[in-house]
Amino acid sequence: MKLSNKDFIYVFIQFGLFIGYLWNPKFIAFKLPSIVIDLGLWLFIVGICTLLLALIQLRENLSPFPTPKKDAKLIKTGLYKFIRHPIYTGILLIAFGYAFYTHSIFKFFITIGLYILFYFKSKYEEKRLINFFSEYIDYQNTTGRFSPNFYKLFSKK
Repeated sequence: MKLSNKDFIYVFIQFGLFIGYLWNPKFIAFKLPSIVIDLGLWLFIVGICTLLLALIQLRENLSPFPTPKKDAKLIKTGLYKFIRHPIYTGILLIAFGYAFYTHSIFKFFITIGLYILFYFKSKYEEKRLINFFSEYIDYQNTTGRFSPNFYKLFSKK
């Protein structure tokens, strides 16, 4: 499929948020209980594992753009059996985890921005995927966007 202006806009905003996340204004830090800091570290670790595994499983289909490559294959195994966008999930877990671990409300709000961006980017991406893969609607109906669809996962078929 041909890339559209929306593809470039989503990627531009995404990289802008990534760059913004790197900034660390100290004047808006907040204190968190140690359990939340520990949870942040675990979210960060789980996010790294999720991201790396999703990247490995996606292999040559990987692209920063929401439009699938012309020779793309629909991956429905591994993490993709449970989550439609595990790369976004991994990035969000890393970003939320690190925000909690470092007590950064600024990073927390940037991560909220990333979540909103990934939501709209994934909606656009899924419209493109439906046009590209006839079986995508069934996959979409049984798999969660950023987390497993536990209801569908454990319901009887």
